[in-house]
Amino acid sequence: MSKRLKIASWNINSVRARMPIIERLVAEQQPDILCLQETKALDDVFPGDLFRRHGYKHQQLNGQRMHHGVAILSRVPLGDPDRHDWQDNGEARHVGARLECGIRLENVYVPAGGDIPDRTQNPKFGQKLDFIERMTRWSEELREPTIIVGDFNVAPLECDVWSHKALLGVVSHTPVEVDALTRMQQAHDWIDIGRKFVPAPERCFTWWSYRSPDFTRNDRGRRLDHMWASPALAGHLASHQVLEPCRAWERPSDHVPLICEVQV
Repeated sequence: MSKRLKIASWNINSVRARMPIIERLVAEQQPDILCLQETKALDDVFPGDLFRRHGYKHQQLNGQRMHHGVAILSRVPLGDPDRHDWQDNGEARHVGARLECGIRLENVYVPAGGDIPDRTQNPKFGQKLDFIERMTRWSEELREPTIIVGDFNVAPLECDVWSHKALLGVVSHTPVEVDALTRMQQAHDWIDIGRKFVPAPERCFTWWSYRSPDFTRNDRGRRLDHMWASPALAGHLASHQVLEPCRAWERPSDHVPLICEVQV
C-alpha cells in the first residue's frame, strides 16, 4: 500500500533561537521529515533530544558554529548520508540521505552572495555562482530519483519577486544568477515543485526582509526557497504548500516553511 510522505523545508535562521516556532510547525503540520537550513549550531549542541521527543529519531546533521548549518530530522529511517562541499571551503551547507522508498533527499543552503553582483568586486558573489555550477555538474550525473530542497537564495522568475524591474540589479534576482540556476535545472530536468502547484505568474514568496516592520504592508517578498524533484518522480508529487502565516509568528525567521507531499 502506498502512502504520502510529508517533507518540510525551512531556513530557520538559528535552530536554538526558533525552537518554539519549530515545535508549533511540527504540532500543526506533522511532517514526516523536516529539513532545516542556517541552523547555526555545531552538531554537539544541536537540540537533537528535543526533536527525538517529537518523533524525529533519525537525524543527519552538518553543523557549523554561528554560521550556515543544515539538518535532516526524520520519523522514517535515513541511510547513506552524504555531505557535498559545493562551497569548496568546508562550510556546512549540504546534507543528504536515502529514504527507505529509494528516493534520495538532499538539503542545501546556497550562499547569499553578498551585496554587489560582480565577482571581481565581490568574491562572495563569485563563490555563489561557483557553488551553483558545482551543483549543476552534480545534477548532470544523477541516476536515481532525488528531491532537493532548501534555500537556493535565487528568485528565478520575474513573478518570484515583488518587482522584477526594481530587483534586476539586486543579488538573488540578477540575470547571471537566474541563468546559473536555469542551467542547473536543465542539467537534470528538475521539476520545480512549487511552480508545478502554484503556476507562474501567481504570487508565491518565501522570504521577506527583517528591515520591514510589517512585511504584509508592502509585501516586498522573494521566492528564494525551493523544492525540486527528479523527472522520474513527476507522477508521485501530490501537493505543495508555502506556509506564509509563519512569517508573522513570534520571533520568526525571515523565511517561511515549504511542505510537499510525495506518494511513495
